[in-house]
Amino acid sequence: MRSALKAALFAAAILASPAVMSSAAQAEPPLPLSKGQTLYVPVYSHISHGNLDGRSKPSELLLSSMLSLRNADPSHPITIRAARYYDTDGKMLRDYLTKPLTLAPMGSSELFVEHRDKSGGSGANFVVEWTSDRPVNPPVIETVNAYFFGTQSVAFTSPGRPISPNP
Repeated sequence: MRSALKAALFAAAILASPAVMSSAAQAEPPLPLSKGQTLYVPVYSHISHGNLDGRSKPSELLLSSMLSLRNADPSHPITIRAARYYDTDGKMLRDYLTKPLTLAPMGSSELFVEHRDKSGGSGANFVVEWTSDRPVNPPVIETVNAYFFGTQSVAFTSPGRPISPNP
């Protein structure tokens, strides 16, 4: 009993140490204002897992993916001009927008790739173009890749990454 108490106190002392506390998450500095960007956003229509089978192939788990588009500017709208979906080989499979999509200040929208759609492969991606008539806070654009079935679940996000300024 005494050794358990000592171990608990030791663990509490370590967690309270300045070295551990200094590694705590800190707020990120704000991104520079922008009038638009082209973003690359990874999508995982499936992930490989487990052991290799008799053909040296791992098991695959199909995932659905939601492209989340969030205007992070509290005062000005943004316009999503394109959301093109590409496969692992870089072939454009479809453009999800038939016309530009305007997001109100702090507004959001999403686009969805179904669980059964494995056409993109493990290296699928969206290329998203957005613009604004004035400099604004850049939007938060990411995918949420997920699988939920019974007691099994997998979910993770993939952040968008700017590949060029103003489209």
